[in-house]
Amino acid sequence: MKTTCVTSLFALLLSGTTLPAQELDDIHLNVIPRTKDETARIAGALAAPENFDAPQPFETMSGGAATVRARMTQDAFSQPSANISFERELTFKVGNGLFKKVWVSAPSSTLASDGLGPLYNARSCQRCHIKDGRGHVPAGPDDTATSMFLRVSVPAGPDDLVPEIEGYLGTVPEPNYGLQLQEFANAGHNAEYRLQIDYDEVEVPLSGGEVAHLRAPTYTAADLGYGPLAQDAMLSPRVAPQMIGLGLLEAIPAEDILAQADPDDADGDGISGKAQIIWSGEFDRPMLGRFGLKAGAPTIREQSAAAFSGDIGISNPLFSSGAGECTAAQVDCQLTIHGDQDERGFEIDAEGLDLVTFYSRNLAVPERRNVDDPQVLRGKQLLYETGCTSCHTPKFVTHRLEDRPEQSFQLIWPYTDLLLHDMGPGLADNRPEARADGQEWRTPPLWGIGLTQEVSGHTQFLHDGRARSLLEAVLWHGGEAQPARDSVAQMPPPDRAALIAFLESL
Repeated sequence: MKTTCVTSLFALLLSGTTLPAQELDDIHLNVIPRTKDETARIAGALAAPENFDAPQPFETMSGGAATVRARMTQDAFSQPSANISFERELTFKVGNGLFKKVWVSAPSSTLASDGLGPLYNARSCQRCHIKDGRGHVPAGPDDTATSMFLRVSVPAGPDDLVPEIEGYLGTVPEPNYGLQLQEFANAGHNAEYRLQIDYDEVEVPLSGGEVAHLRAPTYTAADLGYGPLAQDAMLSPRVAPQMIGLGLLEAIPAEDILAQADPDDADGDGISGKAQIIWSGEFDRPMLGRFGLKAGAPTIREQSAAAFSGDIGISNPLFSSGAGECTAAQVDCQLTIHGDQDERGFEIDAEGLDLVTFYSRNLAVPERRNVDDPQVLRGKQLLYETGCTSCHTPKFVTHRLEDRPEQSFQLIWPYTDLLLHDMGPGLADNRPEARADGQEWRTPPLWGIGLTQEVSGHTQFLHDGRARSLLEAVLWHGGEAQPARDSVAQMPPPDRAALIAFLESL
């Protein structure tokens, strides 16, 4: 990839020229360029295995030197990077305190914690990302401890498109409800809705006489508190993802991600990964999307700021409205007292946002288990042979960085390409987001997936938690992943068990 300096990028934007994906760089990082020798070493380290008789070098260290010992407890995802210094670990712990902080409505005597809402989905970051792991779907209509919500929007018109981003589809806020539905509200305000999920069971025959049972969900925004939704409103269910390894994903060179993009399937392998490109409010320019289920955020800081605003209703330097996600149509919500109506300026200021970002960046990836088990090694071989690694890229080497030692120049094993892929109609939300269409999702990282039960107390997977096991998650794959999914369904049962054993070792 040919990188472009910031000055040239701004010149492109001012001239009205469409910014091609190849001109994206890593403006969010202080990068020390790689030497020719390092580039050659990296190519060797990233090569596919020649055989599957034994683990590859450093395969147990999923997060490089930042990897921590695997704890078979609920705290497995809550450890700081193993290579963090004592002083920076103190910063991590302060950030953890803010991540767990329970916010209250204004006005309040606890000025450092007021500003909740008026509409919200959770009162703290930890309430959705429980123990820094995956959220869960509602256990029933009375379950209010869920980690799930619905995005909402209406289709973008010609005037809403972003000319600087090639292939931009996009959506715009629903007039009454904005871009996200909130299930809770402060006293005196209506909640926006109640999430209703109905499931239909689907039988899937497998080889060897086995049968899998999938549950196909239907989502309803019930008990709407601010009038009907627009007729063309689009809903997208989201469950909070796990938090580990985010700083390492942020440190992967954009060049290495873009090198795997093949939007027109030029090589004819049926895989057409597409880079998500979004407009960054933090840097005021297009950037490569990395975070979120459709890669709608370019950095951890911007993702965190958006979550503070949309999920908790907390204003911050990047999303400054004290009313959070309240729309202009929700007049009472706009006029209520907010926590930023004092000398602080924001309900969480830049220092607090940076502390939460640092914490999120340094949640460590646990080490692999059972890497030399023959069944696990067979499962790894099948992952390659079925084509799963075409999207779930096993490994990268991060940038060498001036100011992020924990993430600097690490060989990591996230099993993602961070690109958008068509996953077929079965998983479609039919709601575009920036360059992602209604059937496209970002490839999720697989590291840590085998510890979901220990951390979260469940095995619910995919963007909406519909899959109750790793096998169900695989069987929901369609679109570009249909051939790989069919291979799994048709392989001998012992091979299918080996593939699942490999995934559980991650």
